[in-house]
Amino acid sequence: MVEKTGRPGYLQIADDLRAQIRTGSLPPGAALPSTAQLCQRYDVSASVVKAAISVLRTEGVIVGQQGKGVFVREGVTIPADDFASPLVMEQLAQMRSVLQDLGDRIADLEKAVFQERKQSR
Repeated sequence: MVEKTGRPGYLQIADDLRAQIRTGSLPPGAALPSTAQLCQRYDVSASVVKAAISVLRTEGVIVGQQGKGVFVREGVTIPADDFASPLVMEQLAQMRSVLQDLGDRIADLEKAVFQERKQSR
């Protein structure tokens, strides 16, 4: 059941399905329940379920086969904590470094510009 937490229902469903894939409840190659079954399970409309499926498809976690269903992609691994994955942490560290460098460069530019203005007065 989708909870009224302020987080959109389709994201809650995507999170739950992602967790089921991570824990092996939905192993690689397994078919996801039908849209009708998911609607009933989460007590939502088909458009909400389709939006959740779209999120997982975009992430590359699942794949649809026309006329057969939607399946967990083979070889997919989902980190236990999506936000603390090593790749994400490495990217954050790189971004911090770039931002620090940019801040230093801006400070140097401001120093030079304001120093020139003081000298020209």
